[in-house]
Amino acid sequence: MASSHSSSPVPQSNSSDAFFKKEMDAPKRFRSVQSLPDVCPKEPTGNGGDPNNLCDSPSLVVDQHRWTIYHSKVNLPAALNDPRLAKRESDFFTKTWGVDFVDTEVTPSFYLPQITKEHFALYQQEISPREKVHERCKNICTPKDTFERTLLHTHDKSRTDLEQVPKIFMKPDFALEDSLTFNAVLPWSHFSTAGGKGNRDAASSRLLQEKLSHYLDIVEVNIAHQISLRSEAFFHAMTSQHELQDYLRKTSQAVKLLREKIAKIDKVMCEGSLRVLRLSLTRNNCIKAYNKLKLMATVHQTQPTVQLLLSTSEFVGALDLIATTQEVLQQELQGIHSFRHLGSQLCELEKLIDKMMIAEFSTYARNDLNRPLEDDCQILEEERLVSLVFGLLKQRKLNFYEIYGDEMIVTAKNIIKQCVVNTVSQIEEIDTEVVVKLADQMRMMNFPQWFDLLKNIFSKFSIFLKRIKATLNTIRSVVFLVLDKNQKTRDLEDTLQKSSAKESTVDTEVAYLTHEGMFISDAFGDGDLPPIVADTTSQRNPSPSSEPCSSDSVSEPECTTDSSSSKEQTSSSITPGGVEMMIGDDMKLTDLELVRLANNIQELLYNASDICHDRSVKFLMARAKDGFLEKLNSNEFVALSRLMEDFILDTEQICGRKSMSLRGALQSQANRFVNRFHEERKTKLSLLLDNERWKQAEVPAEFQDLVDSLSDGRISLPEKKSAATEERKPTEFLIVEGQKYATVGTVLLLIRIILEYCQCVDNIPSIATDMLTRLSDLLKYFNSRSCQLVLGAGALQVVGLKTITTKNLALSSRCLQLIVHYIPIIRAHFEARLQPKQFSMLRHFDHITKDYHDHVAEISAKLVAIMDSLFDKLLSKYEVKAPVPSACFRNICKQMAKMHEAIYDLLPEEQTQMLFLRINASYKLHLKRQLAHLNVVNDGGPLTGLVTSDVAFYTGNLQALKGLNNLDLNMAEIWEQKR
Repeated sequence: MASSHSSSPVPQSNSSDAFFKKEMDAPKRFRSVQSLPDVCPKEPTGNGGDPNNLCDSPSLVVDQHRWTIYHSKVNLPAALNDPRLAKRESDFFTKTWGVDFVDTEVTPSFYLPQITKEHFALYQQEISPREKVHERCKNICTPKDTFERTLLHTHDKSRTDLEQVPKIFMKPDFALEDSLTFNAVLPWSHFSTAGGKGNRDAASSRLLQEKLSHYLDIVEVNIAHQISLRSEAFFHAMTSQHELQDYLRKTSQAVKLLREKIAKIDKVMCEGSLRVLRLSLTRNNCIKAYNKLKLMATVHQTQPTVQLLLSTSEFVGALDLIATTQEVLQQELQGIHSFRHLGSQLCELEKLIDKMMIAEFSTYARNDLNRPLEDDCQILEEERLVSLVFGLLKQRKLNFYEIYGDEMIVTAKNIIKQCVVNTVSQIEEIDTEVVVKLADQMRMMNFPQWFDLLKNIFSKFSIFLKRIKATLNTIRSVVFLVLDKNQKTRDLEDTLQKSSAKESTVDTEVAYLTHEGMFISDAFGDGDLPPIVADTTSQRNPSPSSEPCSSDSVSEPECTTDSSSSKEQTSSSITPGGVEMMIGDDMKLTDLELVRLANNIQELLYNASDICHDRSVKFLMARAKDGFLEKLNSNEFVALSRLMEDFILDTEQICGRKSMSLRGALQSQANRFVNRFHEERKTKLSLLLDNERWKQAEVPAEFQDLVDSLSDGRISLPEKKSAATEERKPTEFLIVEGQKYATVGTVLLLIRIILEYCQCVDNIPSIATDMLTRLSDLLKYFNSRSCQLVLGAGALQVVGLKTITTKNLALSSRCLQLIVHYIPIIRAHFEARLQPKQFSMLRHFDHITKDYHDHVAEISAKLVAIMDSLFDKLLSKYEVKAPVPSACFRNICKQMAKMHEAIYDLLPEEQTQMLFLRINASYKLHLKRQLAHLNVVNDGGPLTGLVTSDVAFYTGNLQALKGLNNLDLNMAEIWEQKR
């Protein structure tokens, strides 16, 4: 090759068709032979021992332990593409890079261009002419078939010769040091000298030596043949050695110069920056170590801090601290040997806090319920209660309300016991040393004392329930606060998920614009920049002076400890008591559990009402054992009933639900009271009727006032007699709505009894149906008993009357009419106090009204029957003869005058006229029959004149009676009509 000292080592061609040939005189142009630089710096090269050539070139011995930028590499493809592995061994990667190492699709880099065939177009244009020149050179060269045949023949011959050499000599691990190889090459049997075989052994040794020499000759011949075949190349390589050394020397000098320049560049431009990076990394590592030590110191103070919080009953803070410490131990301090037992200690401490909170809540419930029952419904230590409830909810102790329920039962018992003890201690008549049992002491009280005791118990229970309601409302408020926090957390998570999806879309757009060489401000206007991008940008670059931190360094070194000390996000909430609590996200309670807990707490308030009612019922039953409640009079029982009704309404208003136990006890006592009330009044009415002589009684002023109040629409018993009432004289008649009623004393008292029934219904509405039934029974009893005594003449034997006069009958009729007058008023009174489904019971009043009307009609018929029998007796002896008027008509007129005198002042004028019309009809019937018997006809004869004179006497006397002057007697009916 033609080359010069100043030319490039690679010859250049001036034309595209030129090709290179080796010049035969190339060795003449070569410089003097120079040896290659030795890898060892201690030995000089072959250039005359120039001291400048010592150690100037790169040395593998010196540089192999020196780190340079060329060491910053790793043969990752060789690690990933090991051909010896049948499949990927995941343990190799997971052990080094973590369990999350998986094959993922590599996102194309935005900094590498997309290579297409167009990028190789220029290269193909340049290389195509050279390829054509190469093809022409191959065609110009002479064929070497003869040389190749000779070479092939020689090669076959040498192969045949080499086959004579044993294979053991051709093995790559051939070594005579091996005993087996040595025995195979030189068998010991050829060197044995035993038993006269020495000549044979010597011949064998010479034969072996000749054989080995023959093998050596064959190998040397083949080596010489191979050298002769490649002599041209060998001598060409030898001649090219000097040129190659020249090239290597120049290359070494160029590399040395390049290294010097790189070293200068490294010192000037890279060393400082790399040093800054190393110092920054060291600083960040030191900050990490410092923060880690600071965090360890903080964690080390966890147990003393928890003890301090527990001493002030800050259970929520202690639990939050334990949870945060556990999280830090599992994430940031995992594997630290000094903290290997701290996790289990914190777990035991957490269990201890659970027990402490249960005991603390039990103590709080006991103190809250057993404090003095004054008129104060303030919550006891509301902050403490809220803290306890939060802690119990955090630990999922959802049955804590049962503790409060148990304390309610005990406190309700103690309230009654304390009230009884306080009342008994104030009563001197009760000797507590003689009467030991508390129930026996209570039974010794009279009604006013016992009533005051019951009123005191009810007032204490009302305050007790109000306190329970206030406490349970606070607990429910805390539960609803946690429930609302859960709902807000879910809403926030949904919002963040939607925002993250939008943010990922915008980030992709921003990355694409950055890759394409555009700025965000160019792609979006100031007003078109999405808010998510703006927020993201502001978060990534909080301030222009903030220093960038790599992923290997600590991003926020100053906040590491603070953030790790409170990992969970918390929200500030104001509890009902005004205490600001921090609700942690680790309070993992479902909405169903919280709603169920809130319902159970509300049910606990209902149970409190039931407990108070049950204890009150037991207190009532204890007093009612000796029949005390059944012996109460109406006023006392009404007062007791009103007190119980007021307490029942108060508890319903406080707790929001009806409790039936006390109401049932009141109803049971009311039924007993109704039975006794009715029996007493029925017995009283029976005694009055048995002693009634059925004479008109005077009407006291108080009864007239009572009737007047009924006329005004007010059904109420009169107050006590006033002085003005006592001065007023009794009247002869009872004035009712302008009508005079002559009554007996029994009916006056019956009206009062009826008003007592109505008043009792007003006082005890729950007994309206029972009272209606009993009042109906009372009215029916009066009707039937009065009928027996008057119409049935029972008064003759009971009272000793000589006879039942018409005056008795008329008075009885008027009394019945008075009662009938008030039945609609009584009916309306009960109808206003009955349920619509109970209106069917009002039919009893309809039946009673009908019975009374029938009774009045029977009395009227009885009066007519009396006169009818008189007419029959007198007119049967009537004879038509002088003198006129006859004695018979004089007796009849006399009896009619007595009848009128007896009933006129008792019955109203209309009823008197109707009664005498009926009597007159009976008279005409008997007279007509007698005239027909005497064969007296209206023929104008003397007999007719006599009869007409008697009838005129009768008509004149009858019409002369008071109130009967306008009575139409129609006396022509006495004559038989002519046919």
